[in-house]
Amino acid sequence: MGWNLRWLACLLAFAALGVSASTPDADLDTFIETELPRSAAPGLAYARIEHGAVTAKGFGETVKGSGERVTADTLFPIGSVTKSFTALAIVQLMEAGKLDLDDPVAQHLPAFADSPERKVTLRQLLNHTSGFSTVQGNSHHGDPEAPEVGLRNRAAEFARIEPVNPPGARWEYSNLNYQILGAVIEHVSGETYPDYVAAHIFAPLGMERSAVLVGAVPAGLATGHRPWFGGVRPFEQSERSAINAPAGGIVSSANEMGRYLSMWMNGADDLVSAKSKTMMIEPSAPTSPGYGLGWSIDREDGIPFHTGLVPGAETLAMFDLAAGKGVVVMVNANSGLGFADTWYLIGGAGARAMGEPHTDDGSRWAPKFIYLSVILAPLLFLLLAFISWRGRTNLQAKRNNIGGKFSLWFPFAAMAALAGFLLLILPQMFGGSLATLRLYQPDFAWGLIAAAILGPAWAVLRLVLAHTTRSPG
Repeated sequence: MGWNLRWLACLLAFAALGVSASTPDADLDTFIETELPRSAAPGLAYARIEHGAVTAKGFGETVKGSGERVTADTLFPIGSVTKSFTALAIVQLMEAGKLDLDDPVAQHLPAFADSPERKVTLRQLLNHTSGFSTVQGNSHHGDPEAPEVGLRNRAAEFARIEPVNPPGARWEYSNLNYQILGAVIEHVSGETYPDYVAAHIFAPLGMERSAVLVGAVPAGLATGHRPWFGGVRPFEQSERSAINAPAGGIVSSANEMGRYLSMWMNGADDLVSAKSKTMMIEPSAPTSPGYGLGWSIDREDGIPFHTGLVPGAETLAMFDLAAGKGVVVMVNANSGLGFADTWYLIGGAGARAMGEPHTDDGSRWAPKFIYLSVILAPLLFLLLAFISWRGRTNLQAKRNNIGGKFSLWFPFAAMAALAGFLLLILPQMFGGSLATLRLYQPDFAWGLIAAAILGPAWAVLRLVLAHTTRSPG
């Protein structure tokens, strides 16, 4: 994102980067051909870069069951890998003398002059130390008005959002940082964000089919697939939002992403200086040891990488300058919790392309346990409702003493609290809202909704049965 839910991005990064540097490269294509049918992803494309040479291939289907093959030119959403493009645009403007990374955002967006975050700097937006939270950054997912409003028009609304933490105090990933940076790019350059990226990044690199996805979905884009009760099903959005474009709105192909990564690895002065490229892939602040400017940084080996997640698709990009190797892996499905898994496939492909062992065993019991707990909860409440109906005489008897009354009313209070937790608190623990979860993992979201309804309904049923059934004798 677009959207990089924190819990999914962390799990994907763990799967992809739990590696050491001692094992030679395995057979990448054989691994993909074996694991793709076992995964939730209908299709995969990758670009592998080794000492400047790019190999790009596609596997599987653009739509599950369609027979339409993925190729190295098939377009995929790259999600939050887009942030590296946005950061690159800001650094280009810096090198052109139009801004400085330590400028306060209010210097370039007048709407921020009297806002709570007027002292937030562009660098703090770039490295996620602005103080904005993950939840704040995901607030526009599911917003029906988001596609109708451009970045500069939304700047005044951004300016009213108060950071959760003081600027520079701590690191927290937030799409809001890059949404604001997109507005800065538009204000400083005088171009829309899509036009700027097309003219100053895509065109010089020969990325002719890549695009910032705003409005209608282009032809040739692989259809996304979202988790649905153990499998996946297709998901197509009719429009993409300008608001989220700088945080996760780019679509590209394996061939063209190979060119993009090659630019980062070539050590040359081109789109930006080699010095600036190096600066962008190094820790950018004491409070941001694992993030540069638009790139995450593995804390053990210093390898730059970024994951991308949008509804229906995931991406992993990483490169190792010392080894001269890089890779982009894109799939047209997203995992989420549960049993529709793409993480093992993406991580395994990435590790093999980099010539490193893949240590992920693919078990993921904790996420599966959470998923099953939510999905099975509605069935449990239906069973409890049946048991309550069968035991209605005993429930009626509980009205006659204090302990019995407590046992009648306590479940009602507990289920009301559970409903609030499931609908309001739990989604925020995953970095978003219920609307966000419905976009990325609809089966899990509907499980939450069903449990939040049936839990209190069971408690109400117990009370109704207790107070309408005739007393024994």
